[in-house]
Amino acid sequence: MNNQPVVAAVDGSPDGLRALEWALDAARRHGTTLRVLHVRTAPPRVRQDVRDTGPPAADDDPVLIQARARVDALGGIPSVEYVVTEGAPGALLPETGAEARLLVLGSRGRGGFASLLLGSNSLAAARDAGCPVVVVPRPGRGGEEETREHGDGPVVVGVSAEGPDTATLGFAFAEAAARGTALRVVTAYPWPLQTVLLPGEVPPAQADQEALEHDTRVLADGLLAPYRERHPEVAAEVVALPGDAAGHLVGASWDASLVVVGRHRRRLFAPARMMGSVTQAVLLHAHSPVAVVPPAPAEE
Repeated sequence: MNNQPVVAAVDGSPDGLRALEWALDAARRHGTTLRVLHVRTAPPRVRQDVRDTGPPAADDDPVLIQARARVDALGGIPSVEYVVTEGAPGALLPETGAEARLLVLGSRGRGGFASLLLGSNSLAAARDAGCPVVVVPRPGRGGEEETREHGDGPVVVGVSAEGPDTATLGFAFAEAAARGTALRVVTAYPWPLQTVLLPGEVPPAQADQEALEHDTRVLADGLLAPYRERHPEVAAEVVALPGDAAGHLVGASWDASLVVVGRHRRRLFAPARMMGSVTQAVLLHAHSPVAVVPPAPAEE
């Protein structure tokens, strides 16, 4: 059993409070501790002052006082820790992943431009943290007039039938089980097929879209067998769709409680951590919370 805490990053913004509420619910579902973390941006110092002892205690931090009031109002959590630290949030937040079950953030904090869909700290955490990172969007980010509730919807996971990410599938099944909801496995196949011919080459036979869709669905469905055995209570269906994987996942997020995507595998000649284009697009445009799952150590 994973007894590591669910960490909620707060900064006094409405987005941070929404992330706190999501993290509180997650900690309750998984029966673990909630750790509320405020990373204060270190102020510039002209000279070293011996009286400077660092950030205030958690009991004196205004952001954590606000967070504590929200948690007390919501209730229902057995154990809560409040931690304040000082430094660069984009560097310190990913480091918390080493000792966290989940790291939960709002899509944007207090800084940045109002038009930004995703803040730099959330992007850095999703790209670099060693644990799954959940980014909670602000309501109406897609331009919809009504705010939708996502708590009872299915968990949606994006899967490549040709190269599945075992950590992502395992996380998605576990989340669906914890929520008591269905799992929708979305896999995309290339269509229309693009063929580049050299002079004198004969065009291949026309591909059958129905056959390609069927083969993709069967391949993806076969990948789920060990996870279905582990979580027989989760009803998992495979949806094979043509073309744009990111667009299909964003569309599925409209009624989802959570969308789960893999971060990216490291490339041989690009050892730095990266996020794939599908993951970035989903983070930017999904209507529901998005979980970005790092690959398992053996895969990475």
